Amino acid sequence: MPMPQADAEVVDGVLAALADPTRRRLLDLLSGHGQATASTLGRDMPVSRQAVVKHLGVLDAAGLVEATKVGREVRYMVRPDSLDATARWMAALAADWDRRLARIKRFAEAAERDIP
Repeated sequence: MPMPQADAEVVDGVLAALADPTRRRLLDLLSGHGQATASTLGRDMPVSRQAVVKHLGVLDAAGLVEATKVGREVRYMVRPDSLDATARWMAALAADWDRRLARIKRFAEAAERDIP
């Protein structure tokens, strides 16, 4: 069953954002910190603070993080909704393939029994 267009756009954005290892690392760091600034995250990254901010912008656009201004700081935190939607899509896709493979297996086993 095809997924609704809005869900497809969410999944596309998440997969595109997570295609980059730096962004995956930032998401891991954020999930460990709970909430952090770009400067804090940049300490654990091999890229500049400006690069961290750009990567966080991509994650934000994909709905994976949320930026909140607190005084002069911008703090980022993980937003799991888009990731959850992507995980549900992947689980449904995997279940569909499991059903297809089980059907092929049944056909192959039946054909093997019918061979004299």
